[in-house]
This record gives sequence, C-alpha cells and structure tokens, in this order.
Amino acid sequence: MYFRTLIVAVMPALVCNGPGIAADTPENIQIADGPFKSNWESLKQYRCPEWFRDAKFGIWAHWGPQAVPRCGDWYARKMYEENSKDYKHHVATYGHPSKFGYKDILPLWKAEKWEPDKLMVLYKKAGARYFVSQAVHCDNFDLWDSKFHKWNAVKMGPGRDVVGTWKKAAAGQGLRFGVSEHVGYSRCWFQTSHGADKTGPLAGVPYDGADPKYKDLYHPVSSQNGCAYSKDADWHREWLARMKDLADQYQPDLFYTDGGVPFGEVGLSLVAHLYNSSLKNHNGKPEVVYTCKDMHYTGGEYVNGTCVQDVERGMLPEISPLPWQTDTSNGDWYFDENDKYRGAGTILPQLVDIVSKNGNLLLNVIQYPDGSLPQESAQLLDDLAAWFAVNGEAIHATRPWGIFGEGPTKVAGGHFKESFAYTSKDIRFTRSKDGKVLYALALGWPADGKLLIGALAAAGGKVDSVEMLGSKAQLEWRQVESGLEITMPANKPCEHVFAFKIQGPVLKAATE
Repeated sequence: MYFRTLIVAVMPALVCNGPGIAADTPENIQIADGPFKSNWESLKQYRCPEWFRDAKFGIWAHWGPQAVPRCGDWYARKMYEENSKDYKHHVATYGHPSKFGYKDILPLWKAEKWEPDKLMVLYKKAGARYFVSQAVHCDNFDLWDSKFHKWNAVKMGPGRDVVGTWKKAAAGQGLRFGVSEHVGYSRCWFQTSHGADKTGPLAGVPYDGADPKYKDLYHPVSSQNGCAYSKDADWHREWLARMKDLADQYQPDLFYTDGGVPFGEVGLSLVAHLYNSSLKNHNGKPEVVYTCKDMHYTGGEYVNGTCVQDVERGMLPEISPLPWQTDTSNGDWYFDENDKYRGAGTILPQLVDIVSKNGNLLLNVIQYPDGSLPQESAQLLDDLAAWFAVNGEAIHATRPWGIFGEGPTKVAGGHFKESFAYTSKDIRFTRSKDGKVLYALALGWPADGKLLIGALAAAGGKVDSVEMLGSKAQLEWRQVESGLEITMPANKPCEHVFAFKIQGPVLKAATE
C-alpha cells in the first residue's frame, strides 16, 4: 500500500517498543485507500460538507484533569515552572513537584457529578448543532479507551470512556460529534517536567518527569522546549497511531487539531485517512470536517478545500469564500476559580459577526472539575436558549449576503483578536439558502428607537416587507435614499441582538 510505504519511510522506528505503544502498532498503521493522498495537491479535492455550513454554532467541552487544581489553562506545564503562580499553588496545595507531580493529579479527576445526557439537552436548546469533546490535551492524557497509551481516562481518573460517552449523548440529541486533539505539541510542551528548582531547599532535585518510569507520560528529555512541534520521528509515529485510533473508534464528524497539520506528510496522512474513511462511510461524499489553525497557501491565496481554517479567540475582517470557524470560551479554557466569565451580551454579537462572514462559532462552556456547571455557564446556556428560540432562523442554515454588514466597529483579523465593542449602529446580514429572505441583525438597541440600515437604501432595490423576529408588533418602516428606516417596537422580543426578516427585490442588489 502507498500509505504504509510512506509511513515506514518517514518513521523508520515504527517498531513495537516506543513509549506508550502496544507491540502490534507499527506495521499495522494502515491509512484508508481512496482518492485523497498525503499531500496538499490531493487534498484540494475536498469540499466542506453542507452540515457544517448549516450548523453555525457548536459547543465544546475543553475539559479534563487540568481542571482539578482550579487554576485555568496549561496547569500541567506551568506547575513545573519555578516561582510561577501555578507552581506556588501546587507546592502549597499538593507538595513539591519532585514528589507530587502531574501524574498524581490525574487520579484526582473523578468527574463524579458529570451528567452528559442532561448537559447535551441544554447544549441543543442553547442553539448548538454540533458538539466537540476534547480528546487529549498537551498533558498527554487520553480521554478515551486508548489502545496505544496507558495514561487514559478508562484506566485511571473517572474510569470512563469520556469521548465515547459524550458521543452517545450527542447522538441522543441529534447533534453532530467532533473531537479535538492538542497533543502534537506535548513532546516539547511537557519538557518543564524534566527540570528542577534552581533555588531553595530542593534546588537541583529533579521533578518527577525526569523519572524514566514515567517517560510514556512526560516523554523522553528533549532539547526542544515550548509550544512547538517536535522533530522526533518516534513521537510522530506515536501521534499518528493514537490519532488514527481515535478517528477509527469514534468516526467523528469533526476532527480539530490545535495548530497546523502536524509533522508534514505524517499529519497529512491522517487527514487523508479521515477523508477517505468518511467517503466510504457516506456513499462517496466526505462528511467529516478537519479543522486546523494554519491554512495551506499557494501563490499567496488559500488552497480551495484542503481543510477548514480555525481562528482561536479571533475573527476575520471580511467574508471568507471558504467556511471557517472561531473557537473561544466563556472563560479560561479550564475552570479557574478566579475566572471572569463572558455572558450572552458579548458572545451573541460575536456569533452574529462570525456567521455573517461565512464562519461558525465553537464555544467552550466551562465545567467544574467534577463535570457540573458553574452558575455563570448555566446562565449563559439559558440566555442563549432564549435568544435562539426567537432568532435561530437568522443563524442556522443561512449563508452570507453580498456584504457582511455595516457600522463603525472594525474587526481585526487573526488569532487572539476578539472584538466585543459593538454598537446599535453595527448591522450584520445573513440570508436564507434559497436567497428569498435577508436577515439584518442589529447588534444593539438604538437609544432613540430608530434604526437605519444604509445598505438597504431605495436606490439598491425595493423592500416589500419587514418584520422583527419574535415581535408581533406591526413595524413602522420606510425606504429612503439614506437607507431603510425602522421604528423599533415598544417591547424588546429578546436581549442583545435583534433580527429583522426582510423580503423584496432588494435581495438581488448583492450576491453571494
């Protein structure tokens, strides 16, 4: 087979005794045959499936043992950084990391109040049309019944197949299911565990990551340290074995990589496997979505297809010709007892801006370590549910209009550039798939009760009807040279963002 030859050539150490890999893995890593090959040119055949373009909003459980210390993201790395906030917390709470390391945090994650079926009902009511389970973070702990890694949630901690349980709950609500992997970075990211204090009574005493007994969790020592992809071929082989196991066991509708496609042809072979497997399982049409942070460029432009761009805690400034996704959270990525939570008042305008530009929003909803929801997360879900009950038709199964919107707020593009300072003069547009309905969504309620939509000026085409979603009031509106003037009704039908359903020849004034 072409792909088996490729893998052996790229990873000559693909034999039985690598860290964490069962004896039968190496020469049995077979990539599904099909038209997709492990190169960008071949992957240009890919087209994003319709379900993802229709879904628009997903909820993510970025949740695992790093929530236990209640200190937020990257605890497994930062607890080994001497004098950092997390290091000080760890020493005060659990003891010195030479004696009580991250391996000892893992059994403390019990997920004893986790009720996935009940949570999934809330997620669906809140407007989600797909759900994503974190499968493995940079802490190198698999949340599924991993064939090739003993450090997993079935063998320790909750004693449960977290990924599989989430998938069953999502299926029960008719939601598409995805998984996220962040472990490509782990080989370098976790090198802090091999260090030692430079000062103090335990200066020079190695942290527990330096103990060879635990190298399958903490990795062998490496000169590479930080958030980067390792150059180690053994690690590439292990990553591929585990990710293929994850994909084959759960057949996800979405597979998220936290970063660019890892490790060159090795990572591309996984993408090809996902696409070819999905093609065989869906009558010749791939239904799976692979998202990554770095898109492939040719001649300064995105390659059409290949994968779906994911923008972490960021936005795009204009309509993208290709579907894309923002991933963000209502707080830190893991529970932090000092967190500042975001509510529907910031998340809904962001969602509408993203959808107007051909994107989806994947929202992490913070959970306590035990699996239950903080009050702030529960309130957010209630608020989202109330809003989607009124305005869902302006979001789900829509497409971009000719322009994304108008107003004073300019959004910067790129990772970690979220924008929340929208005004009542900021309008965003979506349209029905059949092109017969235009939705204009005001990102605030005008103080004077008058809304002007400049893009719908009389010269641009005639408006036949205007109604406000959720309101039974007879709207007063008129189309003039400066735009469409709407008098807001006396009562708000919802909070935060307000949608108008517009029909008429004006829809032909701009095309997709």
